[in-house]
Amino acid sequence: MKENVDQNKNKLLLSISYTLGWSLFSLIQLKLLQDLGINTSIAWVDSLVSSILLALFSFLIINNMRYYLPGKERYWYTFIISLAISGLWLLLVRIILWIWFRENIAYQQFLSQTSNIRYFISFLLIGCITMVSLLWFTQKDANEINERELETIQLAKDAELFKLRQQLQPHFLFNSLNSISALAGSKPEKARFMIQQLSDFLRGTLKNEGQEFIPLQEEIDYLQLYLEIEKVRFGHRLDTIVSISEDATKISLPSLILQPIIENAIKFGLYDTTESVTISIDVQTFPQGLRIMITNPYDADTSIANKGTGFGLSSIRRRLFLLYGRNDLIKTTATKTTYTCTLEIPSLIS
Repeated sequence: MKENVDQNKNKLLLSISYTLGWSLFSLIQLKLLQDLGINTSIAWVDSLVSSILLALFSFLIINNMRYYLPGKERYWYTFIISLAISGLWLLLVRIILWIWFRENIAYQQFLSQTSNIRYFISFLLIGCITMVSLLWFTQKDANEINERELETIQLAKDAELFKLRQQLQPHFLFNSLNSISALAGSKPEKARFMIQQLSDFLRGTLKNEGQEFIPLQEEIDYLQLYLEIEKVRFGHRLDTIVSISEDATKISLPSLILQPIIENAIKFGLYDTTESVTISIDVQTFPQGLRIMITNPYDADTSIANKGTGFGLSSIRRRLFLLYGRNDLIKTTATKTTYTCTLEIPSLIS
């Protein structure tokens, strides 16, 4: 709607400018003819006929450029058109004025004597109109092409973000279903609890499906559901410590961004040990936004995940790049005993 209003305003301004320009040209010609001693009534007719025909031909050129723009290699086309239309304009002006004032011999002589200067002036004006129209519509087409390219890029970006988000859930879902299946016979109560938590988790996924950013508190609440499910799977072996600064709750972050990082921490911390482990989540603010540090125990010698950060972290890195245009928002560091993933979220007040 706003674009249509802007286009209508531009068209109105162009029409007003076009009308005022040719009116001014008509008045200037009238004054020049009067200064040359031409009768006022004849000068009025001469200037009006000349201006109206010139305006009509200019409109024809503008309309032609709207639907046909010569390529860069054919800019000579505008020069030829200007020459031809100027000649046609002069011919029509002379015919109309000759018919109108055919009995005025003195004016006919004046008309013949000023034909060259009339042609030169009309060529300059029509040439300018042609070039301005060419530049105007070329720029307009370039802007439209650029807008379509940006729209295409945005659609591709949204599609990729959606694909990344969709790919995060199946691995966790399959693990949870396997755990539920294993608990159904021996510990049915835990299986029912896990089903309920999984249901709430998936319901939250659907709820946040259309939201790219959510407040930190919602993300933490959603993460707690995931951790409850994982604690059912691993029992007493999994413990978590969550520390959040008070001012951090004002920051929004991409929805479902933390679950893959925690899943990665669980993989690094629990899969290669039978002992209990503690995963710490520390959320603090800094001048540029939000910093989240997730730390888990890690043994470089026995870790089964030592081939890289896996799909989870690589997908987050790609997602953050699509959202913020930066590749440095997620970092990982490892020592002999700990593995830390640091996530930085630029400020976005909820």
